[in-house]
Amino acid sequence: MRLLTVCACILAFGSAQQVHSQVFSMEQVNDSTSFLVLRTDSTTDKWKLPYPVYQFQTGDVDGDGSIDAMVGVIKRTRFRPEKGRRLFIFKNKNSLIRPLWMGSKLGGILVDFKYTTDGVVRSLEKTLKDEYVVAEYKWQGFGLGFERFLIVKVSKEEATRIFNQ
Repeated sequence: MRLLTVCACILAFGSAQQVHSQVFSMEQVNDSTSFLVLRTDSTTDKWKLPYPVYQFQTGDVDGDGSIDAMVGVIKRTRFRPEKGRRLFIFKNKNSLIRPLWMGSKLGGILVDFKYTTDGVVRSLEKTLKDEYVVAEYKWQGFGLGFERFLIVKVSKEEATRIFNQ
């Protein structure tokens, strides 16, 4: 089993003496099964992901001051029967992993995503015409809402360059 730890963060709640930590990580069992793991000062919780994982990031997506886990999985959904890259977002709720958003689609065909700053999720997406776009999304109450395009209708190479900036 391979362990990937991406974020170890210390969160302060209340007074300076009351400090709690949380760490989201991924444990890969095999090519198609992983566990999202949340370790706090006193507990460990696991969430089984029975899909291939292509990306794992952490950041405060919903702006509540707590670190969230963003997991990119490859799967079918009820509304999108074709296999594709999806973005799931999880939170720490009372030391338990809970889904915040399990998206079936952003704008276009999701190629990759990353958390930037200030709750922004940047995506690299493909269009049906084999062109590429880079877009940014922010949390809007229930799910990610489109904020802006950084670039549209370009080659994969150009979109990847902008995505990685």
